[in-house]
Amino acid sequence: MAEATIALDRDGDVAVVTLSNPPLNLFADTSFDELMACLDEIEGSGARALVWRAEGDIFSGGVDVKHFQRVVEAGPAAASAMAAPLIAGVRRLEALSIPTLALVHGVCLTAGLEVSLGCDLIWAEESSGFGLVEQVVGLTPGAGGTQRIAERAGPGRAREFVMTGGLYDAATLERWGVVNRIVEDGTVHEKGMRFAHRLASGPTVAHGATKRIVRAYLEGGIERADEVTPGQFAGLFASEDLRGAVRSFLDEGPGKATFEGR
Repeated sequence: MAEATIALDRDGDVAVVTLSNPPLNLFADTSFDELMACLDEIEGSGARALVWRAEGDIFSGGVDVKHFQRVVEAGPAAASAMAAPLIAGVRRLEALSIPTLALVHGVCLTAGLEVSLGCDLIWAEESSGFGLVEQVVGLTPGAGGTQRIAERAGPGRAREFVMTGGLYDAATLERWGVVNRIVEDGTVHEKGMRFAHRLASGPTVAHGATKRIVRAYLEGGIERADEVTPGQFAGLFASEDLRGAVRSFLDEGPGKATFEGR
């Protein structure tokens, strides 16, 4: 039996999902099933933040093209069956109520980037390179990368990114709004984990409300976000974290509260 390519660990309140399939960290046939199994375990586990990372010098070379060859031989129905779980895995990651952070180093291509785009935030090392390069084999991205680049950078940038199949540096993607922060080479895991722990120590219930409001905006604009905001805002007054933080603010001043994620 082949070893898993994606595995879950815990670092305190932070769930760490790691891609490890050396030397290129290619996605295998089972990789998205493994990702879904990790997300199954994270839900209800008490984790208060998630990190998506990879081992080795290359973040991910994308999907093993040998898999495409098998699908070519099987025909379009097999291709449709292949695409559905890819999208489902990324959407499931987006739907988590906890903050999610991709920590990218080296080259990050196709499926590795598409999962990263399913995270709330992306941090990258200075020398990182990004690409949705499926056009080299006559494909368009199958795990939602095109639309998620469009969501962050706009449709014109998404067309360029996908149609050229180029390798874009971290500085360009930060300028486009795809990457949130660039750090020095060799530091993204250390610095990113510190930041993830900072997110995990915050008001987890409020972070979930923030994610739902942003999602409402993306799906229906300001009007839809305005519709859901009152309910999300009001619901937080039932949380233990808000009640405790208000007491702390009144008794001790701002910035002294601690949060339990409830």
